[in-house]
Amino acid sequence: MPPRNEPLAFAVEEKILCFHGPMLYEAKILKGEYWEGRDEAEDGPYYFVHYKGWKQTSVIRGIKSSLRKGAHTSANKIPPFMQNLKRQEELSAANSAQKTKGSAKKLAHDSGTDRSRKRPRESTADKEEDFLKRPEIRIAIPDSLKSQLVEDWENVTKNQKLVTLPRSPTVSEILDKFRTSVREGTRKKGAREKAGLEDTVNEVVDGLILYFDKALGNILLYRFERQQYVKIKNENPDKKMSDIYGAEHLLRLFVQLPTLIAHTNMDQDAVNILKDYFVQFLQYLEKNQKQLFLAEYENASPDYISVSKAT
Repeated sequence: MPPRNEPLAFAVEEKILCFHGPMLYEAKILKGEYWEGRDEAEDGPYYFVHYKGWKQTSVIRGIKSSLRKGAHTSANKIPPFMQNLKRQEELSAANSAQKTKGSAKKLAHDSGTDRSRKRPRESTADKEEDFLKRPEIRIAIPDSLKSQLVEDWENVTKNQKLVTLPRSPTVSEILDKFRTSVREGTRKKGAREKAGLEDTVNEVVDGLILYFDKALGNILLYRFERQQYVKIKNENPDKKMSDIYGAEHLLRLFVQLPTLIAHTNMDQDAVNILKDYFVQFLQYLEKNQKQLFLAEYENASPDYISVSKAT
């Protein structure tokens, strides 16, 4: 904890990157204070911040894992895979607007002014409303893994570095080790309960591998990585990407999972089970962070950088 008289790390009007849940947003410091002796909060620096494009003002604890210096808000903007919450807010706004529109339409019909008997075509807002009614899943990503995500983004988009491939351990190997650790935790369970839990963790792990292989080339890569991805695919046409990529790209998947799962037909009970295993797996990643994540990314060659800029 810094001394009480130490200057605050962020200044008023300073532009920063700030976590809201698991997502990272561009924000601006409105006010900074050092809180002491408050029942509702620990002693330390706190900041009133305004998220760009948002209406509300939030109080965010001024710790390194929550706020990042605004030097990172370059032309690359916010990592695209960290913007799920904004999309959810847009859907919520569309949902509210549709409800208002629906109420007005019903009123017009009841008063006899709506003579049309044709069934209205399902609109985009109707589909979005159905989407919002599906079971919601929020995945709490530990602070150390949030920082890992930011450092990963900086390495690739700002420093023009790449994850060395193939990775060791790979995504498949990491998830298999997690599967083993869960099984070891069921040793004291009854035979029937143990079998049920093993079946469930097998389904979860196999599902994550499948999700990763399907999502990697579509939503988990930065533009700078695409040339490397194409090369790897061409060199390994019969190999799954989960047997080549590692923890860095697997962690990115967990930022996207809430949106991906919202597009499935799973009921709330199934979603709750998934969430429990996701939390366990993130704890496993955090516990083994030094062993699973790269300490240094490789420098891209000048030829690679030139081709990447040209495409």
